[in-house]
Amino acid sequence: MKKNCIEANDEQGFTLIELMIVVAILGILAAIAYPSYQGYLEKGIRADMMSEMQNIASQIESRKLAQGRYSNDLLTGLGGDYPADKPLYEVTFSPNPLTSQWEIRAEPKSGSRMASDGTLTLNHQGFRCRDSACGTGDEWR
Repeated sequence: MKKNCIEANDEQGFTLIELMIVVAILGILAAIAYPSYQGYLEKGIRADMMSEMQNIASQIESRKLAQGRYSNDLLTGLGGDYPADKPLYEVTFSPNPLTSQWEIRAEPKSGSRMASDGTLTLNHQGFRCRDSACGTGDEWR
C-alpha cells in the first residue's frame, strides 16, 4: 500500500534544463527566421514603390496626351513622399521643366527601413535602374 502512495505523489512536469533547451532552440530559430522575414518585407516595399513608379509613368504619358505637350503641370500630385503615411522614398522628376526625356527617381529616405536599398529610377524608355544595375529586365529586384 505504501508503494501506491509514493507513486501517487510523484510530481510530473518539465525540469529546468528541459525548459532551457526549448527556449534555446526557439531563440536559434528566431535568429535565423527574423532576418529572412525582414528581407521579404523590404522586397515587398520595393515592389510597391516600383509599381507606383510605373503608375506615375502611365499618368505622365496619359496627361501628356490630354494636354498635347510636356510640362511640369503634368506632375501635379505625383511626386513627394511615398507612402504618404510613413515615408520610405522621396519621388522626384527630371529634367525641370519636364520634357519627353523624363526620368522618375525614388530616393530612399535616410533613417528609414529602406535607407540602404538603393535609388530606383525609371525613364521614358522603360529603362530601370536600382543603383548601378540598369536595364529593361529584373534590375529592380
